[in-house]
Amino acid sequence: MTMRPITAIGFDADDTLWQNEQFFRSTESHFTGLLKEFAEHEIVSEKLLEAEKRNLDFYGYGIKGFMLSMIETAIEITDGKVEARTIGDILDVGREMLRHPVETLPHVRETLEALSGHYMLVLITKGDLFDQERKLAQSGLGDFFDAVEIVSEKTATTYRRVFSRVADGPERAMMIGNSLKSDIVPAIAAGAYGVFVPHELTWVLEQVEPPQDAPRFRQIAHLGELPDILEAITGA
Repeated sequence: MTMRPITAIGFDADDTLWQNEQFFRSTESHFTGLLKEFAEHEIVSEKLLEAEKRNLDFYGYGIKGFMLSMIETAIEITDGKVEARTIGDILDVGREMLRHPVETLPHVRETLEALSGHYMLVLITKGDLFDQERKLAQSGLGDFFDAVEIVSEKTATTYRRVFSRVADGPERAMMIGNSLKSDIVPAIAAGAYGVFVPHELTWVLEQVEPPQDAPRFRQIAHLGELPDILEAITGA
């Protein structure tokens, strides 16, 4: 009996299945407007990014860490003179992000429907546990997935562990996502296929160069092209 080359498919969530980065960008624009009396937009954005980098090891990924980084940046930009109402505004816009309805991306549902039952589908996402669970529930996509993994970071070790525990190992798995840094490069390093689905907005800390000379690397314009990629690899 011939073994199938791919039995499991992992999917990133934010900006792969549903919109995410656009809400961070619009909130950042609002935030820089709050501090326009103290610094130019570009300077505030630069300081915010520095704070986010510093805080990843403490707060991880997600909206709550973003809120704390905005507060820290406001204190820094204003030399400690930020008003309480500004802090309150930052908290308000952060809560609004946490309440924002989920907007699934084109071709997502029909692609998951086509693949469900033929492959083990695994959601592999990083970020705040409660927020990711909320978005998955509101998306209406949860029933398509055989397993859900919400992790603190995505590394080759992460993909080896997840695909070995819930599937047939990384060598017979494929990872789909919009981040080369988190979804594609480490998945390929673990031995899986990596299918890059670019999103028009990708956080600068998730941007790296595509893997060179990687036979398991693929790129598609949208998820609707995924079944063709699988057919080309598996011949079925």
